[in-house]
Amino acid sequence: MYARISINIEFLMAIITLTTDLGSKDFYQAALKGSILSNLPTANIVDISHEIPSFNISYAAFVLKNAYPYFPKKTVHLIGIDSVYNENTKYIAISYKDHYFVGADNGIFSLLLDEAPTEMVELNVIQDLKYLHFPLADIFVKAATHLAKGGKLTDIGLPTSALEEKMLLSPVIERDIIRGSVIYIDTFSNVITNITKDLFTKIQRNRDFTLYFKKSETITQMSWHYNEVPEGEKLCLFGISNHLEIAINKGKASGLLGLHLGDIVRIEFHP
Repeated sequence: MYARISINIEFLMAIITLTTDLGSKDFYQAALKGSILSNLPTANIVDISHEIPSFNISYAAFVLKNAYPYFPKKTVHLIGIDSVYNENTKYIAISYKDHYFVGADNGIFSLLLDEAPTEMVELNVIQDLKYLHFPLADIFVKAATHLAKGGKLTDIGLPTSALEEKMLLSPVIERDIIRGSVIYIDTFSNVITNITKDLFTKIQRNRDFTLYFKKSETITQMSWHYNEVPEGEKLCLFGISNHLEIAINKGKASGLLGLHLGDIVRIEFHP
């Protein structure tokens, strides 16, 4: 005679993503995942990135903002950037566009969200003292697994509406010129700027253009894909992030062109 086993299908489908600056060298990442599995053994843990530069919330926001829309609704996104204990920083959980986000209110949410969240709470989860210096594996995990199990935000925190504000450096716009900067360099050494496709199109108005960078380097044509130019040639295009990229076909643009985070690029539009 067989016993009937009742399984909540939501538990089996629960997805928790991780975006942290923990790296892969130390035990911290493994400890975080072990803590999640101890609280929810059926969790599907997906690494978005653990290679965020230490404490760089703008870098993390760019990565997560371009990744989370591809995940199913109700996915829980745990953010471990600059999350160590600080008496002036609160921990929050947010519902936004049918996704959940858990992290420190250090400004990252103001960079990540394009509009006000549907619901937001300041976490009041009890801290285990042995994890005092690693709230990511304690408070954050308890909140994330609670939400992954289908729990309510109000069970783990008090409603709040205030968020720490941080501002990204925005492009400077003149009549026929856009001045932007490098905000991200990916694994392929493609150089991504803060100039969006919408902004480019608005200022361009179907005119020709010249993209200037590193004094004498220029590009005068927008490409649709990386292989549109011969191997080793530079190009620019709007990639999956909808931000202007400078790349080299099968080459490392950042190193070969000498472009780094914060460097200035300029687009001039011609009559």
